[in-house]
Amino acid sequence: MAIAKKYLKSKPVCKVTFTVPAEEAKSVAVVGDFNNWSPEASTLKKLKNGTFKGTLDLPKENSFEFKYLVDGNYINEAEADRYQWNDYAGSENAVLEL
Repeated sequence: MAIAKKYLKSKPVCKVTFTVPAEEAKSVAVVGDFNNWSPEASTLKKLKNGTFKGTLDLPKENSFEFKYLVDGNYINEAEADRYQWNDYAGSENAVLEL
């Protein structure tokens, strides 16, 4: 898994590209504070090599809790900026610092 951040000079936005290697998976989405934890809002596209990838424009100077939803299972990003305990989920969420 990987996250790539590209800050735009013309807008207060960061283009964040999420990459999830999941050859056997049927669907992968990134869910978090930025999309009200909605899997439909940010489904990643499956590439020919079996990797799922997608880019979101997120407001910079913010932090967001998020997870990947891989075939119905929540998975944390190994390369997250940090992790935050979430009482509602009863587990840690990955955190993206922009």
